[in-house]
Amino acid sequence: MDKVKINQHVSFSKVIQGFWRAKDWQWTPQQLNRYLNELVERGITTMDHADIYGGYSCEGIFGEALKLSPQLREQMEIVTKCGIVLPSERIHEADGHRYDHSKHHIQKSVDRSLQELQVDYLDSLLIHRPSPLMDPQEVTEAITALVNEGKVKSFGVSNFNKSEYDLLSKHLVSDKLHITLNQLEISPYTIDVLENGLMNHMYKDNVKMMSWSPMAGGKLFDLEDEKSVRIMAVISPLAQKYHTSVNGIVMAWLNKHPATIMPVLGTHKIERIDEAIKGLEVTITDQEWFDIYTASLGHDIP
Repeated sequence: MDKVKINQHVSFSKVIQGFWRAKDWQWTPQQLNRYLNELVERGITTMDHADIYGGYSCEGIFGEALKLSPQLREQMEIVTKCGIVLPSERIHEADGHRYDHSKHHIQKSVDRSLQELQVDYLDSLLIHRPSPLMDPQEVTEAITALVNEGKVKSFGVSNFNKSEYDLLSKHLVSDKLHITLNQLEISPYTIDVLENGLMNHMYKDNVKMMSWSPMAGGKLFDLEDEKSVRIMAVISPLAQKYHTSVNGIVMAWLNKHPATIMPVLGTHKIERIDEAIKGLEVTITDQEWFDIYTASLGHDIP
C-alpha cells in the first residue's frame, strides 16, 4: 500500500484503522493481536486512537494486544487525540464534560496515552476538538515540550474549521510543530468540507486529511433516508461495474480527490479491510465522481 508523507519523520498508510469501538469488539488481547498482524501484513500500519475512546479504555486494550508482539511497534504509526474531557471514575480530573487545551492537560494526557498504549512515543498527536477557550500559545508550548522530549513526532488537529485552524497554525511554524493533519468527517454523504472551502484550505497548506466515518456511520445504507437512497442509486451500479463493494466505491471516490484523504475505518472485520484496499485500486471516471457528488448535493451543479 502507498504511504503518505506527513512530515520528514512520519508517513502513514493510505487506509487507517480506527479503534473507537475496540471496547465493543470484546476481543481477548490474543484476538486483537492477530488482527493487528493481519492489518500490518496488508500494509495498513496507521492506528487511530483517542484518550476518551471506550470511556478511556480503548488505548489500554490496544496496548495489551501490542505487548504480545512488541516488534510490531516499529512497523506502525500510532495516532491519538486529546483535549476532550468526559466524566469517568477512572480519571480523577475527568469530573465533567468540557474541552481542555491547557498545557498541563495536553502533557498529562499524552503521558497517560503512552502508558496505556505501552509505547514510548506517538507518531502523531491531534487536538480532538476546537475549544472556545483555546489559547494557541499554550497549545504551542505543550507541543514544543512534547516534541523536545521525543514523545510526539508530528502534530495535527481534528474537527477544526478554517478559522480555528488558522488561529492555531499561526503559532506553529517549525517542521515538527506545524499542523500536518486535520481529521474531519468526510464521506459521500457528508461533503461539507468540499462546500465550505475547508478542503481547499487544507490542500493549499499541504495539510493531509483523515476522514472519520467515511461510510457515514452506516447511514448510507438507511433505506428511509432520501439522501442515502439517492447516493446508493449511483454507488450500487458502480460497485457492480467495477466488481467491488459499496465500501470499495466509497474508497475510490475519496481517493480520486487530488487532496490527500486517508479514510479511518472502524471495522474489525478483515473482509471489510480487504474491500477497502481493493477500492483503492479502482479508478472511477470524473463523471462517476460527479454523479456521486451531485446525488449528495440533491441537485445538479450550475
